[in-house]
Amino acid sequence: MKKIGILFGQENTFPQAFVDRVNRINPPGIFAEFVTIDKVMQGVDPGYAVIVDRISQDVPFYRSFLKNAAAAGTAVINNPFWWSADDKFFNNALADKIGVNVPRTVLLPSNKLPDDTTDKSFRNLVYPFDWNSIFEYVSFPAYMKPYAGGGWKHVYRVEDKDDFFQKHSETGQLVMMLQEEIDFSQYYRCFCIGGKEVRIMPYNPKHSPHQRYEASYDASPALLAQITEQVLSLNQHLGYDFNTVEIAVRSEVPYAIDFCNPAPDADIHSIGADHFEWVVETSARYAIERAIAQKPGKDNLTWGKFVQRSPARAKAKADATAATGKKKTAAEKKKKTAPEKEKKTPAKKSTAKKQQKEK
Repeated sequence: MKKIGILFGQENTFPQAFVDRVNRINPPGIFAEFVTIDKVMQGVDPGYAVIVDRISQDVPFYRSFLKNAAAAGTAVINNPFWWSADDKFFNNALADKIGVNVPRTVLLPSNKLPDDTTDKSFRNLVYPFDWNSIFEYVSFPAYMKPYAGGGWKHVYRVEDKDDFFQKHSETGQLVMMLQEEIDFSQYYRCFCIGGKEVRIMPYNPKHSPHQRYEASYDASPALLAQITEQVLSLNQHLGYDFNTVEIAVRSEVPYAIDFCNPAPDADIHSIGADHFEWVVETSARYAIERAIAQKPGKDNLTWGKFVQRSPARAKAKADATAATGKKKTAAEKKKKTAPEKEKKTPAKKSTAKKQQKEK
């Protein structure tokens, strides 16, 4: 029997609906439950074929538990190793490389020194920073937000350079990004599950939280197709199984604004009944698919195209292919030589018998 577990915190509606849906589908040899943890021992399988992670971004203990589970063969949704390494600034850089439109964005050093550092820790940092080039590149108004994190925490709209310096002074040790403002006519929040299923939801971040999903836009089929393509490309390259991508549309051009949301809001009271039904059904079936494919003790994580195409990984794959080729060649030579010996052996025996008769 394979177990699918969901690890969660304060949310209420999605976890129970997810477990109920998996068990209602009732796949042979598979059932779902809330994850329970009473001990975590190194390398020990926690007993779950699949764990859907909804909380480890806020609980370091859970993050380490999930990595340990992954090492034992659990398929964790999302990959806890990649999620630990990822950040929003890198996401923008990757998006730019794969042809997805993103706002012009720069990374900023923290306003206050991190703990256990001094001015000497930053000898490689030129001070003052080249602010004029940065402001010219991004332009105002702009948005300043943490390079990692979510939930619209510590997000500032800045009007000009004086406003920037005043607000940046409030950010303490946070590493921030300054990002071009996209003056949008349409805005969408898009669920992507399994790197293949997309749900485009009209959304307006300017509204109060309980009204953001009440937006309505007249989008063309071509625009929706382009948004879908960009959402799939981003998640396939990043390797996220369960994520949302926020898209702002300016002059019919979609811009990916935020796409590092691996534990996105899926509460029925936030996203609405129709979207909630889609998320529950799609995620349940995807988790079942992963449970069926899961191989105990093996790597069952999703690794994005960015990692798969890395030089080191490519070299390892090439070396493995070359080694396999050498083994195959040696085996073929051995196979080819064997019949030749068999042919010669009878010939020698025949000649020996002939010589015997002549004597």
